[in-house]
Amino acid sequence: MNLLQRALIEKAGHDNGFEHVLPTSADGWLALGSARHPAEVEVQSNSGGFAAVLCRCQPSLPGELARSFPETMQAGGSTEAHFVLPTEATLARWLRRTAALAQALPDQAMTSFDAQVQAALAELDPAAAKSTEVQRLVRQRVGQQAFRQAMLDYWGGACAVTGISVPQALRASHAKAWALCDTDAERLDVYNGFLLSANLDALFDAYLVTFDGTGSLQVSAAVSDTERARLGLTHGLKLRWLDARHQHYLQFHRLKCTWLSG
Repeated sequence: MNLLQRALIEKAGHDNGFEHVLPTSADGWLALGSARHPAEVEVQSNSGGFAAVLCRCQPSLPGELARSFPETMQAGGSTEAHFVLPTEATLARWLRRTAALAQALPDQAMTSFDAQVQAALAELDPAAAKSTEVQRLVRQRVGQQAFRQAMLDYWGGACAVTGISVPQALRASHAKAWALCDTDAERLDVYNGFLLSANLDALFDAYLVTFDGTGSLQVSAAVSDTERARLGLTHGLKLRWLDARHQHYLQFHRLKCTWLSG
């Protein structure tokens, strides 16, 4: 790897979520990491563009990344996922998506959440910060913000159904509601819900719509055909993808949709 190639990869990393060059680089490769997430990658320049390897990450990240870049993934070793990226633009998108997923997937969201809660409590009056009720409210406020950011990262800033990408129109929707979750890990689990446009979120939250095991939208008969048309609930709407880890939470949501058993 010459100096120009190295500088190009360093800049791509710095601009797309990997601001640190790590000292563990193998010969001909450049290792990149970040203080904001646990993922570490190695990248090299070659005649076909770039080769990239996931060296350290959450177990679910390779599969999630392969969903976004199916044509670039190659079979690798048992602990590494290899990608062939033909252009500098593809490398930038791959790094950006890798960083976003690494920040959204369990358990990074919980790690960030705990740090943010402690920082928020430290800004309060010490006496107030010791109050159980204040701590609960702070954890809820910070947790909901963290969940929304994780959802934006995971779904690429677009509605899980329609692809709408206007942030102001998007909501982070829990399948198992915040108040019904047993732990903060459930509340912050990126698989516990979907990023939805505001109208779909309101209906999903009210158990008037849900999704079946294939991700297809199901609508309660309580929503008339006229209102479905006004709400944009056209035939064939479904989730852009559905991971196996969504299914447990979706089953819980469907049980709350009493009209399904009618």
